[in-house]
Amino acid sequence: MTPGRNELPIIKQQRMSQEDIRWEQRLQNYNKAPGHLSQALQIEAPCMIQKAGIIQLFEMHFEPCWNLLKDFMEAQGLQDVKSPRSALKKAYESGLISHGHVWMELRPDRNLSFHTYHEQRASELEALIRRKYFPLLEALQRDFNAKTA
Repeated sequence: MTPGRNELPIIKQQRMSQEDIRWEQRLQNYNKAPGHLSQALQIEAPCMIQKAGIIQLFEMHFEPCWNLLKDFMEAQGLQDVKSPRSALKKAYESGLISHGHVWMELRPDRNLSFHTYHEQRASELEALIRRKYFPLLEALQRDFNAKTA
């Protein structure tokens, strides 16, 4: 049985409703990400394998982060948010995030994270995650959780 013309608006309305809460679903996923990274960052002098793990956990934390920003902005009516770069740029421009320059530094550093086999690079990135990037990700999580409280 094919849907009749009268059923199409209901389907469209359901789809729009799902899109409206998509960012809340992303927030739920984002809330799951930081626990392991936070625990890994408790290691004061990580060995190379632990640094690689910290970097991997950071990557796993950043992915739902930019998707959360993208979906939230799309729910607010902003368009052309298709990549991490555009999501971060528009989020800064709209006041969702502060320290835009640090967020923009995070992106290329994350893209270089696949060089964890290079010990010096891994050490540098682990220090950046610990000192600079993880606090940003935590602040974003607090801000978005406050929106749903």
